[in-house]
Amino acid sequence: MNRFRLAFLFTALAAPSAAWAGETAVHLAPIDDMKAVVASVEPAHQLVARARIGGTVTTLKIKEGDTVAAGAEIALVADQKLFLQMQSLDQRIRAQQAQRDKAQSDFDRAQELLRRGTSTKVMADQAKTALDVAERTLAALQSDRGVIEQQTAEGSVKAPGAGRILTIPVSIGRVVMPGETIATLAEDRYILRLQLPERHARFMRAGDRVEIGERGVNTGAGARKEGRVRIVYPEIQGGRVIADVDVKGLDNYFVGERARVYVTTGKRDTILAPKSAIYRRAGVDFVRLADGAEVVVQTGDAHGDAIEILSGLHDGDVVHTP
Repeated sequence: MNRFRLAFLFTALAAPSAAWAGETAVHLAPIDDMKAVVASVEPAHQLVARARIGGTVTTLKIKEGDTVAAGAEIALVADQKLFLQMQSLDQRIRAQQAQRDKAQSDFDRAQELLRRGTSTKVMADQAKTALDVAERTLAALQSDRGVIEQQTAEGSVKAPGAGRILTIPVSIGRVVMPGETIATLAEDRYILRLQLPERHARFMRAGDRVEIGERGVNTGAGARKEGRVRIVYPEIQGGRVIADVDVKGLDNYFVGERARVYVTTGKRDTILAPKSAIYRRAGVDFVRLADGAEVVVQTGDAHGDAIEILSGLHDGDVVHTP
């Protein structure tokens, strides 16, 4: 009975070891050559709110970082000369209204006298002409006032689109000229703008996949996001190729914040080993070969279930895997 128990125990202990042991040959395989570059967060479109008239900034309704809707009033520019012109026109309009009322009264009297036969048709025509001149002069003055009102309304500076306020280069009380910038806005959509050395220009294409590291440029390795190249600009600036990358979740970044981006710059051959073949001891990575020897390896990036072996293995080596 004891002999049977010992035999069963040895069989149970040996079975997991036999199931665990496996062999896999590693070979050179082509993979994407990923290079790390630093990209900055930029708005897809930057909008500028400008003053339409010259004058003094009397009101600012925004501050840096505020989110505004399209068409919202963000500032008010007032021109004192327009106010004085408006006062002058109001006085002239009131005077012209009095002249128009007198011309209307003269015309009515001339019409009555002509009806009674105590006046001539010529006098009635002259009164009608004077009334027409008075009414048209009044209409012209009112049109001039409408122009001044429109110019005054143009002192209201409105947001050209929805977005977040980046900069406000003016302050209350400052005199501005027509077309001067009141505020710059970033649209709600953001992209990563990256710069590549000129030698990599031929590898970059719109639609290419890129990998984005953790937020910030000094963070360690971690989970990477995936993005797509939106556009590659045809002009090389300062020996560098400029490209924009679409990535989800950039709305909580600061504009200008940098992130590490990994882009494909060609193909290279490397040895890929199963992740299960790698084990760590005392902070060092090892693999076990088919002959039982342990080999120290230096690992690189992961590619699915495999991991890149930078040193320690050769093409054709057979490693143990669970």
